[in-house]
Amino acid sequence: MLCAVGALVAAVGVVAMALPGRPEPWAVHLLRRAAAAAGWAAVAVYSLGLSGVLLSEHGFNNGADSIPAPACRDGFDAETRQGLSHHRSSYLPLRFDCVRDDGTVYPSEPGCVWMNWATASLALAAVLFVIGAGYVTGLRARKGAVAP
Repeated sequence: MLCAVGALVAAVGVVAMALPGRPEPWAVHLLRRAAAAAGWAAVAVYSLGLSGVLLSEHGFNNGADSIPAPACRDGFDAETRQGLSHHRSSYLPLRFDCVRDDGTVYPSEPGCVWMNWATASLALAAVLFVIGAGYVTGLRARKGAVAP
């Protein structure tokens, strides 16, 4: 929840830069706020996926009818679940895979794929915005040093 609030606050800050009365130099402020918004959004998406993987992991070996993991059984037909032996989970990248006796794997949570790509894309965008803000600051300093 905190990540979503942070992403919302950063997004409002980016939108505020388009309104009259924005601070100077506005390009640097806009890039920094966009970097903060993208960073918070990446954290929010990753937190959502992490909670899904942790919930699936928690459902395993937690009471009656919990082996194999409910995430590997619920919503899949009997043919897909046939020969299910165990599961593998990963936190980076987010993944909760179900493993059969013959070694074949099927994902229990297909939503993790888009969450991994969204997190990576948003994190990359945040880094690029930070680099852009540094470039604009350096460019402004060079222009100020050259001007008579």
